[in-house]
Amino acid sequence: MLTALYNTLIVFNGQVTDGKAVIIENSQIQAVISVSEIPAQAERIDLKGAYLAPGLIDLQIYGSGKQLFGGHPSVAALQEMELDLLQKGCTGFLATVATNIDEVVVKAIEAAKAYRPQAIGSFLGLHMEGSYINPLRRGAHLEQHIKKATLKEITNWINLGEGKIKMITLAPELQDAEVLEYLAQQNIILSSGHSDATYQQAKDFINKPINAITHLYNAMPPMHDRVPGIIPAIFEHKPYTSIVADGVHVDFSMIRLAKRELGDKLFLITDAVTESTDGVYPHRFDKNRYVMPDGILSGSALTLLKAVQNCVQHAGISLGEAVNMASLYPAQLAALASKGKVEAGYDADLIIFDSEFNIQFTYYKGKRY
Repeated sequence: MLTALYNTLIVFNGQVTDGKAVIIENSQIQAVISVSEIPAQAERIDLKGAYLAPGLIDLQIYGSGKQLFGGHPSVAALQEMELDLLQKGCTGFLATVATNIDEVVVKAIEAAKAYRPQAIGSFLGLHMEGSYINPLRRGAHLEQHIKKATLKEITNWINLGEGKIKMITLAPELQDAEVLEYLAQQNIILSSGHSDATYQQAKDFINKPINAITHLYNAMPPMHDRVPGIIPAIFEHKPYTSIVADGVHVDFSMIRLAKRELGDKLFLITDAVTESTDGVYPHRFDKNRYVMPDGILSGSALTLLKAVQNCVQHAGISLGEAVNMASLYPAQLAALASKGKVEAGYDADLIIFDSEFNIQFTYYKGKRY
């Protein structure tokens, strides 16, 4: 059966196009055609002038709905996250677990393995942010659980994960070469984060084997005229780099700078958490952010669509490019070849929203949510 979405502004390849219709057949986009070419047998859905864009992809999120997966990993938490995020336009996500005790890491891995066969499909796997970070740049991560990776332990995690661990954030300057070499062979995104690397150290590991940077500017040395640190190395070598565009984690002027320097390698994450009163990360909502009991910033209250809106309204980034930052670029980093574009042959993962950035509904592989 064919479905035709028309009377819409299509955010397509970084541009906004009108007068076109998107034809969906089963789980894929069959074509993007002029409205006059809509097949007679297609079910026509009038979007009444709303925007249509690729489904958004969040490679770092701890919780959604009422579930903080990062603190209390479970199948139920993943199920609620997946349903809640689909309704917010997020059609792909990595559930994230922070520096923690081994028991929690095991629970996260086991939950991912148990849930993946029954998932709708937008749950892509796990992002382990820690525990192999630099305590000097720990942020809200608990110092007592930070450690250096060993080849034995990381091999055990990877084997236990059975392919569900998709991304690991660590401090490369503290890890042995054999650990980084092993991880580079596992088809896992290796991201530098919570790192105190020098400029030269960063130049030595960026893109060899570290192929991403976690939440630019946060939990890393600031730029300095005599001690440049990691940020200039990031700007020079241009790995895929995530940023939290809430105006709290990063000022919008710094997002403009990062976009100018990194272009199509800068992508959006939410790093979002939910409120929690127990566990080692009791996040408390405070105005427009989450904090730990001591007041330290611990996570955002963003959705990806809100991050897109912030980039457009406060960072001077075009709508088409802001959507790319939340869809195409994370899809490219995560090697999701059939996602991130509104083109024939791509998955029918779509978000429909109005001019005020209110979401209307989402399609995931052709099914409406």
